[in-house]
Amino acid sequence: MLKKRPAKVLVFAASLAPIFWLCWRAWNQNLTANPIEYITRYTGDWTIRFVVFTLAVTPLRKVLGLPDLIRFRRMIGLYAFFYGTLHFITYIWLDKFFDLPDMLKDVAKRPFITAGFTAFVLMIPLAVTSTTGWIRRMGGKRWQLLHRLIYCTGIAGVVHYYWLVKSDIRLPAMYAVFVGVLLFYRTAVWAAKRKPGASVKPPVAAISPGALRDNP
Repeated sequence: MLKKRPAKVLVFAASLAPIFWLCWRAWNQNLTANPIEYITRYTGDWTIRFVVFTLAVTPLRKVLGLPDLIRFRRMIGLYAFFYGTLHFITYIWLDKFFDLPDMLKDVAKRPFITAGFTAFVLMIPLAVTSTTGWIRRMGGKRWQLLHRLIYCTGIAGVVHYYWLVKSDIRLPAMYAVFVGVLLFYRTAVWAAKRKPGASVKPPVAAISPGALRDNP
């Protein structure tokens, strides 16, 4: 059994470590010869990592027999959005200086930007509706359906990364395997529940909003 408060503090601090490391490097003027490219890649890498971490929570808690892991899913998902926002701001501000025509040209010439923007936009409703209040407003079933967009985010993020790197595809291929395995796991669980004689879960209305929030 995980101790809730110390464990949450530890996860919170660990999730902030990448941005602190980036700030430390910036303070010491150690962001390589191309700082903007470095920040863009760095924040993008951590975005896809946190998306994978979010997707992995449910399988890991079942495989490892640690049901309390689900308490960290919401926090990890919000950190994925946090790093995704930093990644997006780096592009529109530091790279393009809010030059909309130039950004539109980029989208037309570079499909990987469209894929990345799609991944980011899909995360917005997930972050906005992550509270218990939104679960009550939407109803559990619709809320769960909406939050399955995290899988679409993962796929779009992998496509974005793959199209970006062009030649060395080792990292995007690795993330593609992770997302593919986690999506396969989810599909297999869903298929098992559809089999005749499978145990039926209690109605969504009988499940607490807190449980839904942590287990979409």
